[in-house]
Amino acid sequence: MRRIWLGAGLACALAFCASLARGQDTGAQALDAAWVKAMKTNDVEAAAACYAADAVLWLPAAPEARGAKAIHDAYAGLLGEMSVENVAISNSVYETSGDWSLGWGNFTMTLRPKKGGDAVVMQGRYTEVAKRVGDRWLYVADHASTDPPAPAKR
Repeated sequence: MRRIWLGAGLACALAFCASLARGQDTGAQALDAAWVKAMKTNDVEAAAACYAADAVLWLPAAPEARGAKAIHDAYAGLLGEMSVENVAISNSVYETSGDWSLGWGNFTMTLRPKKGGDAVVMQGRYTEVAKRVGDRWLYVADHASTDPPAPAKR
């Protein structure tokens, strides 16, 4: 029974991501909108559905996640421990040519530990590569890193 619900949830998440990116030739920009919505609703399935089956994901301070299962598990781990209170993308630049789209910019994410405690604000930068697969855009490479600490004043 659990497999049926998991399968139904994954199908809904795939439809959600596809509906946001379908019919729009905005590539990574449309995909980013789907990802932001998934994160703001703490939806593991919708976040993972934004990635191609053979994609690679590098989250800040986390090991590489390569492939659909590893990416799903990375989001399940993050959203299992933390609740996303807010996420925003800024300073974004997008370039799309044919079936490939690139995006880069900055992000801010506010996370609250589910076990209690103060919210954590993560700021950083990202670079992503998306590919049109059928009528959908999917990430094939997604790299995010936190901003380095400010240099010490002399």
